[in-house]
Amino acid sequence: MENDSKEKALFKKTKKKIIIFAISFIIALLILFILAFNTFQVLSRKSSLENNVLEFAKNNEKVVFSIDKCTFFSSSDTKNKASSVTNFTIEKLYQFTDMAFFINNHSDENTLENTLKSVKIANINFTKRPEIGEPALYYKNINNFAKSEIIDTNKIENELNYEVSSEDDLNFETPSIYNNCASPITLSYINSNIKNDYTFTDTSTPITYDGNLLKRTNVPLASIEASISFDIFITNNLDQQFKTTVFADIPLENSEKSVSIYDGKYTEKVENTSYIFYRY
Repeated sequence: MENDSKEKALFKKTKKKIIIFAISFIIALLILFILAFNTFQVLSRKSSLENNVLEFAKNNEKVVFSIDKCTFFSSSDTKNKASSVTNFTIEKLYQFTDMAFFINNHSDENTLENTLKSVKIANINFTKRPEIGEPALYYKNINNFAKSEIIDTNKIENELNYEVSSEDDLNFETPSIYNNCASPITLSYINSNIKNDYTFTDTSTPITYDGNLLKRTNVPLASIEASISFDIFITNNLDQQFKTTVFADIPLENSEKSVSIYDGKYTEKVENTSYIFYRY
């Protein structure tokens, strides 16, 4: 009887050890599996990332499209005017900046690779908003560049798709661009409702409807400073897709040259911008 009790106690101890060992073994296997799986995931992501980087580098061994120069024209105007013998009132004062971005296709010959099939502008963002006014971005007819106009149907709500054509007589009333990049992308930044119902009591000085309105209505340039960014997407005639992001500060003055939009208009040309379109 005493031997049976000892054997049973030994059996229970052995069984308990076996169970503990089995559980420990299973936990160890689970830990090893999890570690192996995580290691595989990391290596897989690393390999995928390396392949993506290599593919991106291969696709962009040469520059097919870039924006190398831009032109900006800034001025101001008002939508409505009312006058009497003793005063003059303006309503809905706005500031506008027309922008032209010239696409370089890096070749004197037109090929399927360096000609446009589609062009789109999207992801518009005001990275710095003016303190006063209501900013928006519009398509601009290149024939009306540097002319004051607000065409509501040209306002870009989400994205802008261009008609791409090789025809000599292209209608720029609607968003259009030559497929050989002969015409620039033209847009207009408009900051509306800067001043409303502003009355001039001094009618002896002639009023000019340009940037001088901002000075005469006491609008500080710092209050209408703004910056904008947007993406330009290009598809060429090989169906390869390209993208660049444009960042632009709305130009209002050149303090070094002591010129500004207060003088009536302000023009700025930027060379060597090097906005490269990357194939993706």
